Amino acid sequence: MATTSTPSPRPLLGTKIGVVISDKRDKTRTVTSAYKVRHPKYGKYIKKTQKFQVHDEENASKEGDRVEIASCRPLSKTKSWRLVRVVEEALPPVTNIPAPEIEKPAE
Repeated sequence: MATTSTPSPRPLLGTKIGVVISDKRDKTRTVTSAYKVRHPKYGKYIKKTQKFQVHDEENASKEGDRVEIASCRPLSKTKSWRLVRVVEEALPPVTNIPAPEIEKPAE
C-alpha cells in the first residue's frame, strides 16, 4: 500500500531580517542588514552592515520597513534576493507642528 503525501513547500534557506533604506525603483528595494562580528585579535565586537538588492514583486514594502528576505536565483546583475514578508511597518513621518508664538514684552 503506497502512501502519498502532499509536497511540502521548500524551506527558506538563507533568510535575513533587514531594514528598507531605498524604495525609489519599481519592484526593487535596497535592504541593509546589520550584524556584529568579533575581532580575531582584540576580541572587541564590531558592527558591520550589508546592503542587498531585493526583488519586491507587489511593491509591498516602503522605506523604513523591517522586512524578511531570502536568497534566490540571480534576477539581474546585482539582485539575487527576494522579499518574503514585511515584519514591521515603518512609523509614519512626523509632520512639523509650528511652535507657538511668544509675545515680546513691551519696552
